[in-house]
Amino acid sequence: MKSTAPQLAAPEGRRSFSFIDVLVFAGVLGVLWSILEFGKGMVTRFDASSQSLAISTDLSQIPYYAGRTLLRMWIAFGCSLLFTFSVGYAAAKSRIARAFILPFLDIMQSVPVLSFLTITITFFIGLFPGSLLGVECASIFAIFTGQVWNMVFGFYHSMVTIPQDLQEAATNFRLGPLTRFRKLEVPASMHSLIWNSMMSFGGGWFFVSASEAVSVLGKDIKLPGLGSYMATAVGKGDNWGAFWGVVAMLTVIIASDQLIWRPLLVWADRFKIELTESAYTPRSWFYNVLNRAYVFEWFGEHVLIPVAEFYQDLRLRLASRTTTERSRPAKIGPRIWQVVGMILLLALLVEVGFGAMSGFDAIYRHVSVNDIIEIVGLGFVTLGRVFAVTLLATLIWTPIGVWIGSKQRVATFAQPLAQIFASFPVNMVYPLFVGLFVRYQIDMNWGCILLIAMGTQWYILFNVIAGSMAIPNDLKEAAKTYGLRGWPIWKRLILPAIFPFWITGACTAAGGAWNATIVAEVANWGDRHLEATGLGAFIADVSQKADGTPLLICATATMAIFVVVINKLLWRRLYSYAEHRFHLD
Repeated sequence: MKSTAPQLAAPEGRRSFSFIDVLVFAGVLGVLWSILEFGKGMVTRFDASSQSLAISTDLSQIPYYAGRTLLRMWIAFGCSLLFTFSVGYAAAKSRIARAFILPFLDIMQSVPVLSFLTITITFFIGLFPGSLLGVECASIFAIFTGQVWNMVFGFYHSMVTIPQDLQEAATNFRLGPLTRFRKLEVPASMHSLIWNSMMSFGGGWFFVSASEAVSVLGKDIKLPGLGSYMATAVGKGDNWGAFWGVVAMLTVIIASDQLIWRPLLVWADRFKIELTESAYTPRSWFYNVLNRAYVFEWFGEHVLIPVAEFYQDLRLRLASRTTTERSRPAKIGPRIWQVVGMILLLALLVEVGFGAMSGFDAIYRHVSVNDIIEIVGLGFVTLGRVFAVTLLATLIWTPIGVWIGSKQRVATFAQPLAQIFASFPVNMVYPLFVGLFVRYQIDMNWGCILLIAMGTQWYILFNVIAGSMAIPNDLKEAAKTYGLRGWPIWKRLILPAIFPFWITGACTAAGGAWNATIVAEVANWGDRHLEATGLGAFIADVSQKADGTPLLICATATMAIFVVVINKLLWRRLYSYAEHRFHLD
């Protein structure tokens, strides 16, 4: 990873506090105050059986609603980041854990979690009775399910493709698991993690509109937020209110890009694995402002470093004392944890077994063999659409993503635009395209492919951009030296370099496409009902029927089986091929 030789660095004068530090300190206090102010509304008393929340379409309420939505989004993102580091790390380090984790991720990214939102709301309301926090947690959980899977796949694949020489260097320096994680594994995955985080955070906006307006206990609950505000404005026919809601959402997306994601990309550029520095580096005006502030350096020198030194000294003392006092190793501790783990695993297996038996009983009594054959056939039809979407998105966005990622000047304006398009809830523009289908008499069986692609194509674009930006500059210069141009440079450098990133994007795009078929294969335009032939439309239809639960269980299980089988036969083999073939060794 690139660094500057200390003997070549120019000495810096003694820094001191300035007006920029005052602005930064005021900004930090403002952020903390906003968290407390907006979080205060999340823990108010609320009885779902007797109370309802009124959503005002007054324009003066938009800033407050935007703050509540942003707080939910960032809480969900924080949970997604913790889940990514823990689960992705376990999948990369343990073959046994990988055998369970990867199929679990395959299923969860494809199952329409929003269809089970009522169940999660009931659970969280029971967990926090008499408080709005239960409904808030259910909304955050729905946003979490829209963010986390892409991040886990990206982090896992970055860990398994770390160059072998860096792994050996970490072993030779005897780095412990925690030090290796901080010094090697997280920095090596930083580019992929940030770009996938941007995509996941944008994907969370799709779930905001659905998770902030829910139905439970026979009552409609609308949480204060931009999603419920826009739903209320559209329901009342308030076009100006809906317009300003869209403006507020775009403003929040652009502000997030300029204040968070763009500075993170500039900061992550230091972790590129290369020997020579690129002529064009990412730039961010906000990163430059933060870099000029002295308050962070002062905080590190006077707070973080002393605390770290005290912790290290205390740890060494305790380790030496434990080594002196302990004459023989105690083995009862690990055995207790093994027993506890076995008991928890057994309890989980029993619970899953009873659930599977109940589901099988419901299907056996109410679903015929002809129904199962029909569902499987519809699954193959939807599978064809998923492959078509993945192939078309690859052919369209791969060259565009490489162009954006290889030219920093283009990325300066193209990346925010891509972030806006990826973050905007595509289900809000579905009616516009459905109207075009009706006017030009386009068959819904073909038109729904466009609707599916609108929400899933961005996974491929963002991962290709990340892969293109991660190509070491010394390899680019070597390609120029050997005169590689056109198809030869794509064959020898670009495609091998971006292939691991493309796999992550294509796998998550395919998983998201299965989920998107629930809303993309069925559409309404006035009194016209358009429906494509497919498993997604079947699930959407039976979910509206009072006696459709057995068919819904069977169709959802069929979708999960399709995803697991395809991932096992195709994506896992491509992951393994990239892991062993395209290392930067």
